[in-house]
Amino acid sequence: MPGSRILSRVTGSKKPLPPGSLAELAPPNEDRTYFENGGDHPFLQDAGGFELVNAWWMAEASLLAYADEDFVGARLREAGLPEVAHFHGESTQCYAAHDDDFVIVAFSGSDMRERKGNNVFDALADWMVNLSFDTVPSERGGRVHRGFSEALDEVWGDEAGGLEGHLDGLCGEGSKEVWFTGHSLGGALATLAAGRYERAPEVYTFGAPRVGDEEYVESLDVPVYRFVNGRDAVSKLPLRGPYRHAGVEKYIDDEGRIHDGKPGGEGLRAKGGRAVGRLLTTKPSGGALRDHAPILYAIHIWNAYVEG
Repeated sequence: MPGSRILSRVTGSKKPLPPGSLAELAPPNEDRTYFENGGDHPFLQDAGGFELVNAWWMAEASLLAYADEDFVGARLREAGLPEVAHFHGESTQCYAAHDDDFVIVAFSGSDMRERKGNNVFDALADWMVNLSFDTVPSERGGRVHRGFSEALDEVWGDEAGGLEGHLDGLCGEGSKEVWFTGHSLGGALATLAAGRYERAPEVYTFGAPRVGDEEYVESLDVPVYRFVNGRDAVSKLPLRGPYRHAGVEKYIDDEGRIHDGKPGGEGLRAKGGRAVGRLLTTKPSGGALRDHAPILYAIHIWNAYVEG
């Protein structure tokens, strides 16, 4: 169950990485146990900075965002978050889960559902190659990606039925805060949402693309912890335009070790750089797509956490 206590010693076993195909790695991975042993490793809402255990909770929440409402609700109740609201748009979906102390908002990523006759990652590969570079002005200053901003608008709303109104109702005049998270496109939306909502202490994203220009990312006053797994090509998008990454990169290497990047650093590794070049002329494949699988983020972060 989420809480504010900090364990003096991390206990738990490392989890093996799935050996499966791209299709078997695709979310929502409903045959796994979400937030396993979460009661012994609570979310630390009072941490006041980066925590690997919080990164693990956010990675699990981001992976879960791809599932249907009933499955999401059941898994969150098991994890100690009994109240869940769902929001749907044409381009994304998200949920807001809360207990008495805090709220987690998790956005789903790019459409990775299996299609008849197609590799399960074909839709993702098409999306990566065809991603536009258009920008629109941000209310914070600077410019952000038009498509990402419009996708967030679909669920944000300006009335009680939208995500913003729901969060206002939950937080009211109290001290409750909202953690935004997401994988892939969901990570981009989480970053933009935190820029719009002032009650966000931290953001955790996984395999997220760049969202805005330098002026915009410098305007963000919320810490963004941006995980990049190996050769994950989505984190290198968009390829053109004024885009910069927000926050601090947390790079997961081939051995599962997590390294701190420079604030706002692009973090292009050699293998990732070659994958980026191929995106201009062809669909990405192999490691560039496998490393993007959200389940790998959740497992790598858990393993790094229990290793201490």
